[in-house]
Amino acid sequence: MNEHGSVAEGFITHQVTNQAPPLVYDAWATDTVLREAVSREGGAWAEAELAKYGPLVGGELMQLGFVANENKPKFRPFDRYGNRLDEVEFHPSYHRLMELAIAHGVPNFAWRHEDRSGAHVARMALFYLHNQADQGTSCPLTMTYASVPALRRQPELAREWMPRVNSTTYDSRFIPAAQKQGATIGMGMTEKQGGSDVRTNSTRAHQLASRGPGQPYALVGHKWFFSAPMSDAFLVLAQAEGGLSCFLLPRFTPDGQRNAIRIQRLKDKLGDWSNASSEVEFQGATAWMVGEEGRGVATILEMVALTRQDCMIGSSGQMRQALVQAIHHARYRKTFGKRLIEQPLMLNVLADLALESEAHTAFTARVARAVDASHREPREAAFGRIATAIGKFWVCKRAPAFINEAQECLGGAGYVEESNLARLYRQAPLNSIWEGSGNIQCLDMLRAATREPASRDALFEEILAARGGHPALDAEAARLAKEFDDLGTLEARSRFIVERLALALQASILIRAGNSQVSDTFCESRLAGAHGQTFGTLPAHAPMYALIQRAFPEGVETPR
Repeated sequence: MNEHGSVAEGFITHQVTNQAPPLVYDAWATDTVLREAVSREGGAWAEAELAKYGPLVGGELMQLGFVANENKPKFRPFDRYGNRLDEVEFHPSYHRLMELAIAHGVPNFAWRHEDRSGAHVARMALFYLHNQADQGTSCPLTMTYASVPALRRQPELAREWMPRVNSTTYDSRFIPAAQKQGATIGMGMTEKQGGSDVRTNSTRAHQLASRGPGQPYALVGHKWFFSAPMSDAFLVLAQAEGGLSCFLLPRFTPDGQRNAIRIQRLKDKLGDWSNASSEVEFQGATAWMVGEEGRGVATILEMVALTRQDCMIGSSGQMRQALVQAIHHARYRKTFGKRLIEQPLMLNVLADLALESEAHTAFTARVARAVDASHREPREAAFGRIATAIGKFWVCKRAPAFINEAQECLGGAGYVEESNLARLYRQAPLNSIWEGSGNIQCLDMLRAATREPASRDALFEEILAARGGHPALDAEAARLAKEFDDLGTLEARSRFIVERLALALQASILIRAGNSQVSDTFCESRLAGAHGQTFGTLPAHAPMYALIQRAFPEGVETPR
């Protein structure tokens, strides 16, 4: 001992100060933008269910997401005796994530409530929330959700599988689906020789009984990307006698034997670590034709349309989580005598990110309403066809740059694995690649705009619904209408056109949402040119503090 205390105290090098506390919060209650969007697009009646999921997302699910991504799935091709297993082993945290998501309706809320307008909007919010905690489990959840239209093409298969898809019970056991209350559905289209060009698929379907819809076939071939290989069944494409067709391929045959799906390896992916993606071979695997023979692309495209919507939702949710982490950090961290959030440059960056996130969330919710109403209103179906392609392109493209900017708000702390921003950044490119990359979305937009007058009309009706709301939008709408005149160069210009259409749609939605601080700042910065090439370049008079408070109000965190 000495006059200054114990000897040990003399070796203390530092105390932990100037750090943000761990963040635990209610992801629904604190998200004004999401709650307004859900209400605006017709899903407010489900608020009680959404409110239940919010605290889980900002608490238990967030911690489960860390653990599930630290413990990647393991491929078990054989047992100790050499018997073929073709199983993938997941960490218990993955199964708990799946259990909570399915219990709260992430994959099936819309189908269980489809008699109510806005059911897909409410389900959009559930998926948006879930993506903030973990992204890997979102893959089997979205495929299960999106499988329903295809399954319904074959009534006898729908009668068997729909109760399991709509169940709120998750059963992780590797047993025949007939012995389970709930089931998950995966998909497989891509082969080595062709990704987006699925018509080049070489997998063959050999009839086992009568030929045609609902009949059993034996599949022989391969899939280069086979997502969530422990799902209970998969929708796949294969060449039948009458052309490329869609099939439902279960993991077990009717007699309870393991189907001849041979997993070759798991993909070593940039991100999406909690989930498994695989390469597989079908060695006479039993499957049932879904929909008309030779119409496989049309059948499975109904599934793809919903998974593309979910790419928008996923990217919007991931950007929201990155924004929350950046704002939380900036409110506690001090530099040069002020909190980060009080520094003018950081204030601009955070406000710009908040504005961008709000625009993506509003656009995503609007597309969800179009999906929801598509079977009731032809105009909404037409709008949904073209808006989904535009949104898939733009929202997903913006995620990597957005999340990188949020990382920079934390500095080096945002680059290490202890922060979920590193995981979000690895995850960010996936949604723009999966289910048709950017060029495919542009081509789909062109196809709808040039071959489906109803889709083009619905698109411009949506933009012009906010006519007079801001001069920059009026001018942009006039320019965009002329962009389609030169057909000879249309494809080469389509990325630019899709980008501007996305911004015009976002501006129109924000104007009609009624918050002029948000919509005026968006129109001025995104349409009128008062913005640079990076985030944090809003004009100095922008209502920066108001945008941040709207995104994540101060004092809502529950530090532990």
